[in-house]
Amino acid sequence: MYSYVFWNFQRLCTLNKGLLTPARGLTQGSQNPEKQNVFHILEACSPIHVNHVRDKLREIVGASTNWRDHVKAMEERKLLQSFLAKSQEGLPPRRMKDSYIEVLLPLGSQPELREKYLTVQNTVRFGRILEDLDSLGVLVCYMHTRIHSAKMSPLSIVTALVDKIDLCKKNLSPEQDIKFSGHVSWVGKTSMEVKMRMFQLHGNEFCPVLDATFVMVARDSENKGPAFVNPLIPESPEEEELFRQGELNKGRRVAFSSTSLLKMAPSAEERTTIHEMFLSTLDPKTISFRSRILPPNAMWMENSKLKSLEICHPQERNIFNRIFGGFLMRKAYELGWATACNFGGSRPFVVAVDDIMFQKPVEVGSLLFLSSQVCFTQGNYIQVRVHSEVASLQNKEHTTTNVFHFTFMSEKEVPLVCPRTYGESMLYLDGQRHFNSMSVPVNLRKDFLVEP
Repeated sequence: MYSYVFWNFQRLCTLNKGLLTPARGLTQGSQNPEKQNVFHILEACSPIHVNHVRDKLREIVGASTNWRDHVKAMEERKLLQSFLAKSQEGLPPRRMKDSYIEVLLPLGSQPELREKYLTVQNTVRFGRILEDLDSLGVLVCYMHTRIHSAKMSPLSIVTALVDKIDLCKKNLSPEQDIKFSGHVSWVGKTSMEVKMRMFQLHGNEFCPVLDATFVMVARDSENKGPAFVNPLIPESPEEEELFRQGELNKGRRVAFSSTSLLKMAPSAEERTTIHEMFLSTLDPKTISFRSRILPPNAMWMENSKLKSLEICHPQERNIFNRIFGGFLMRKAYELGWATACNFGGSRPFVVAVDDIMFQKPVEVGSLLFLSSQVCFTQGNYIQVRVHSEVASLQNKEHTTTNVFHFTFMSEKEVPLVCPRTYGESMLYLDGQRHFNSMSVPVNLRKDFLVEP
């Protein structure tokens, strides 16, 4: 039995014959299940094929596969309102293993799947992985909240936040099978934190590739208001630690939001950083605050921008007939990757994704505007911010739907990005904050390559 240590879980997962076999709940292995209260997930369920995840989600909510039937399907969901709990106390508690799921992406054993995931450099498209993670996170939550007496779930579960995705130093090969696993690790009244992991087959072993934390929210049958979810009961010290970490994550997000540069002034240290950067761009030949020049090996932030426009067709809808969050993440990531590539002059690879807040749903038929720019650099690292907004066709107003944060690494040292205005200075500091929140610094390795 082989063990691998995850970066930020700081605990062991066991691998048996290439498959995860969590024990003592989900987090610790055992050689003698008869002497301990051990639950082996793989004795209860087999991995779901990745192509069947969205089909299963449609079945759970009663969504139609035909766009012309979507209005009728949503009308039928109104009848499920009576199954909604009046309070969380009225719902049976669940365990972490109740929501545990494994999903198989058989790139090696089913070569016909590779085309969708393949890059020109013969690696795996990370944007496609983001789509799969988003679907898995929703399905995990439906397993946690399922009502056995109801054919369809009365809940509408949507992604609220991608809290963190950290990648390990593993090359993603399009010729080896990939396995995802996930389970609910913390719950509030109407929200759930989902921990997901991804492995790729190397030889006879599945090795860890990434660690992801998503936050999902439950809404009523018509997706108009919040709905209660089942409480979660940890069954082991390891699960209690996971639950405690979920509480800490919630507190960290609240603290991060309260100190946002949109609400509070920069710290004294941050103000000093910005002032020193400003002084470094003054022309020494003149005595003027208006005369600005670039330092050596630097680029103005305004010159690092790339933009794109997407028409949101029904093909990209989710089970609730809004645009699929995974599609939005993929498009934002690919634009962010192109921005980092254009800025750094080489093909970058992603090392972290964090703090993607889904502020507003995107309706089918919307015009989606994506704007990407480099907001912070350090050594080989490039921090990219992607802003998405939709335009109202009636009054031409633009509304922000998402802000995405990606950390890339280039194969060579990249230029310094210099803010020119106060607004850009705030973007620089925000990018620096997100960069500093990265769980573990990544050493430059040629075998760590994840592209769009």
